[in-house]
Amino acid sequence: MKFLVVGCGSIGKRHIRNLRSLGHKDILACDIKKERLDEVKKYKVKTFDNLDNALKQKVDAVLICTPSSLHLQPSLLALEKGCHLFIEKPISHTLNGLNEAIAISEERRLVTMVGFNLRFEKGLKTLKKLLDQNVVGKVTTAICIAGQYLPDQHPWEDYRYGYAANKSLGGGVILDGIHEMDYLSWFLGDVKEIVCFADKLSTLEMDTEDSTAVLLRFEKGEIGVIQMDYVKRAYERTCEIIGEEGIMKWDFKEHTVKLFSAKTKEWKTIQYDRKYDINQMYVDEMKFFVECVKGKEKPPVDALKGKKILEVALAAKESVNTKRVVSLDS
Repeated sequence: MKFLVVGCGSIGKRHIRNLRSLGHKDILACDIKKERLDEVKKYKVKTFDNLDNALKQKVDAVLICTPSSLHLQPSLLALEKGCHLFIEKPISHTLNGLNEAIAISEERRLVTMVGFNLRFEKGLKTLKKLLDQNVVGKVTTAICIAGQYLPDQHPWEDYRYGYAANKSLGGGVILDGIHEMDYLSWFLGDVKEIVCFADKLSTLEMDTEDSTAVLLRFEKGEIGVIQMDYVKRAYERTCEIIGEEGIMKWDFKEHTVKLFSAKTKEWKTIQYDRKYDINQMYVDEMKFFVECVKGKEKPPVDALKGKKILEVALAAKESVNTKRVVSLDS
């Protein structure tokens, strides 16, 4: 199987390394920046600075790892060439052109998988399993917190030039933090209503929002609360699920899942991974994509679902601009 990685920033390099570790040797890389191509040559990949030329190499699967605003064009080119597609989240920064991409993939029966790597994180998978087992009874509320000081995310590069800090690249904490909207939808179903406050409140040099609070209503009435920011100096990513018979709490930094029982009135840790390797979820994600291309699995988030999650994020932005509750169609 021949892979083409489009965009050789940090996530593109990660996927190249992981494909190599999984035994895949036929890997191409494409980027418009020479310095990035020079960096990935150590992985023994063939490099291109022109996507058309790269796609002439009879590629089987293309990984889109460019900034969000640059996802659509290479995706369409890859689909038109008959390539299966892996697109880093979010699927795009706008809905424009997505229906065309979805139509091509469906017509040609091509795999399209959106890279929500937290779907492969052990703790969140445990939460999903417990929810399916009705361990905490009827769920009423989910509360998510995701905060990290933006310059600390990629300390090896100047945050001011990264996509997160630039509106033109599809940045901002709402789109960047779309993971929380995705996994809550995975847990609780479709979002029906959303209201959001967001703004650029810090002194960080950026033209996107750095702080946001999102309130969601799900299809069965549950309420979701998501607080995200680029300001918090101590990294935090947690999800608390409140049910009538207990509470579950996932802590990504501590690599724990804890359960409170209404019967015993006690907390217990049901998962704690001392040897947690953050890269493993990316490896598992890429393994799964390969199985999808082989026809043995189906993407947890395909292009159609990816569009649906993007609609939630864009509805949050609409709420910020209109100062209203926004309703979403099924």
